[in-house]
Amino acid sequence: MKIIPIILSLCGVLFASCFQPERDCAYFKKGSFRFEALVGTEVETTTFMRNDSIEIDYFRGKSDTSSIRWINDCEYIVEKLNPKNMAEEKAIHIKILSTKGNEYSFEYNIVGSQQKQRGKALKIE
Repeated sequence: MKIIPIILSLCGVLFASCFQPERDCAYFKKGSFRFEALVGTEVETTTFMRNDSIEIDYFRGKSDTSSIRWINDCEYIVEKLNPKNMAEEKAIHIKILSTKGNEYSFEYNIVGSQQKQRGKALKIE
């Protein structure tokens, strides 16, 4: 009788470890998006439009264009086309972790850096 709870526990662990989050990344390769981030003590909103190879960001009334190089359906590298300083010259690696409806969760880091941050973006068009 004691073996049944053990078997049920093992089945539950195996089932939970097989769970994969939804990742319909192809849906998010093109379109218009909104991303909110905490900058200091204020929540700032960035909107951006993306196609297969270009992304145009709009932040605080200014636009900036970046090139995109897709590694696979869920990962890409972004590089500013006209960097204004050394920090903007660094490429950013973005990986879509999960998708749900018109929203996706992602992590990003400067290429070569181990420090990663996370965010969510909403597809608005």
